[in-house]
Amino acid sequence: MKKIITILACMMPFITLAAQELPKWADKARKAVFSIITYTKDNQILNTGNGFYIDETGTAISDYTLFKGAERAVIVTANGKELPVKYIMGANDMYDVVKFKAEFDKKAEALQPASVASGVGQTVYLVPYSTQKDTKGQSGTVAKVDTIGEQSYYYTLNMQTSEKTISCPIMNTEGQVVGMIQKNNEPENKNSYAIGIRYLTDLTISALSVNDMALNSIGIKKGLPEDESQALVYLYMASSVYERNQYLELLNEFIASYPNTTEGYLRRATCYIDFGDDSHYALAEQDLKKMVDIAEDKGDAHYNIAKLIYSYQLSLGDKEPYANWNFDYALNEINQALTFAQEPIYYQTQGDIYFAMQKYAEAFTAYDTVNKTNLASAASFYAAAKAKELTEGTDKKEVIALLDSAVVRYAQPYGKDAAPYLYERARVKADSEDYRGAVSDYNEFYDAMLGQTSAEFYLIRSQAELKCRMYKQAIDDINKAVELEPKNVVFWMEKGSVHLRVNQLDEAIKALTQAVEMDAENAPAYRMLGYAQIQNKEKEKGIANLQKAVDLGDEVANGLLQKYK
Repeated sequence: MKKIITILACMMPFITLAAQELPKWADKARKAVFSIITYTKDNQILNTGNGFYIDETGTAISDYTLFKGAERAVIVTANGKELPVKYIMGANDMYDVVKFKAEFDKKAEALQPASVASGVGQTVYLVPYSTQKDTKGQSGTVAKVDTIGEQSYYYTLNMQTSEKTISCPIMNTEGQVVGMIQKNNEPENKNSYAIGIRYLTDLTISALSVNDMALNSIGIKKGLPEDESQALVYLYMASSVYERNQYLELLNEFIASYPNTTEGYLRRATCYIDFGDDSHYALAEQDLKKMVDIAEDKGDAHYNIAKLIYSYQLSLGDKEPYANWNFDYALNEINQALTFAQEPIYYQTQGDIYFAMQKYAEAFTAYDTVNKTNLASAASFYAAAKAKELTEGTDKKEVIALLDSAVVRYAQPYGKDAAPYLYERARVKADSEDYRGAVSDYNEFYDAMLGQTSAEFYLIRSQAELKCRMYKQAIDDINKAVELEPKNVVFWMEKGSVHLRVNQLDEAIKALTQAVEMDAENAPAYRMLGYAQIQNKEKEKGIANLQKAVDLGDEVANGLLQKYK
C-alpha cells in the first residue's frame, strides 16, 4: 500500500500539468462539446468519440474514422441528453474529418469559429468532452502552421494529447475555435496536431459528391449541397445511383429545403410513377398539381406534365393507364402550354403525342412548325418525313425532300451522325423505285459507318443493286451477307435468287441446296432449287424438288410443276 501511495504521489505533478483550469469562457464552451456513438446496420455500437457544434442549427464536426461504416449515430451532450445525427454534410478521409447535422440541444452552446488563424507561439486551449461542471483541459502553444488548400491551416501544437481528446476543439485566448484535435499516430509524441476550423466549415457536399467514396462508406443519410443549382445537379446524379426509396428521401429533403422550386415536385412525381401502383400515382398527381400552382412559368409546367404523361403512356404497352393518364391528357397539357407560349419544343412534343396517337397529318403539321424555327434539326425533319410518309395519299417525293433537308444539315464526308438519315432516304428511294438513288445513299451510309455494317445491310443493298442491274455489286453484297451470317437460311435463299437472276445456275443450285439442308421444311427454297435444276437440265431432280415444295403447301410450285412435268 505504501508503494502505491508513493507512486500516486509521484504522478500528481504530471496530472496537475495535464488537467489545468481553463479561462472563464471555457465553462460555456464545454457545452458545445459532445460525445458521439455510431452504430452498425445491426444496431451494434461501432465507435465512440467526440465532436462539437459550430452553429446553433446543429452543424457539427468530428473525425471521419468514427463514422466510417456507420448506419446511424447519436450525440450525447454535456448535459447528458441523447440526440440523433440527421445527415452528413461533408467528409474527407485523407484529413479524417466529417461535418454533419444533428439535433441542437437548447441548453447547448455553439463554438464560434475564429476568423483569423493562430500564429506560431500563440497560446491555445483544448476543451474536452465533460459532463461535469468543472472545466479542466489543457493548454499549449502553436509550434508550426502549414497551409492546406485555400486559407486553410494545419497546426502542430506543443501539447501532448490522448486518444480520448480526438475531435475535441482547440480554442484561442478569445474563446474562439481554431481547430480540431486529430489522432496522433505516435502516442509518445510530445506534440499534437489539429486541422484548422476553416477547412472544416468549408467542408461541403457538391453536385459530384454522389460518387464520393468517403461519403458512400457512411450509411447515414447525406445532405444536399447548400447551393440550389448544385443541389439540382446532385439530384440528377443521384437518380442513377441511389436506390428508389433512398432517392425519394433525398427528393423529400430537397422539397423541404426549396418548397417553391418546381423541379423538386416534377422529379418526385416521376419517382412516384416509377413505383407503378395507384397509391403512388395519386401522390404523383398531387405533386404535378402543386408544380402548376407554384410555377411562375405555367407553360413550362404544363409542358413537363405533357412529356411525363406521354412517356408514361408509352411505357404501358397494352396495360390500362391510371385514371385519365392517356395520350389525350398529354395532348391537353401540351395544348395548354401552347396557350402561354408558342415555344418550338412545345410543338415538337405536340407532334410526338399526335404521332403516338397515329394522327399523322396533325403530327406533320406540328413538326413542320418546328422546322420553321431555330429548333429545326435533322431529327425534326426526319420526324416530319415519317409523319408525312404515314399520312394517306402522300407523294414519296415529299418524303424524300424532307429527308434531303435532314441530310443537308451534315457536311460531307458524312459521319455516323448522318448515317441514319442516309439509310432512311435510301429506303424511301427504293420504295419509290429510284433504285440507283437508293444504292447511292446506301453507299454513302456505308462510308459514314466506316464499313461497320451488318449482314442485313448487305442483303438490302444487294436487292436494290439487283433491281437496277448492278449484278456484280449485288453478288458481292449477298456473298458478304452470307459470310457474316452463314447460318441464316434467308441469306442463302437470296444468294440463290441473285445467281438465278444472272443465270449462274451452278452457284444458284449450291446456295439453294445449302438452304434446304439447313431447313428441310422450307417450301420456297425447294421450289427455287427445283426451278434452277430444271433450267440446268437436271429435270428429274428439279421435278422432285418442285413436288417437295408442293407437298409443303407452295402454290407457286404447283404451277411450275404442271408446266415442266
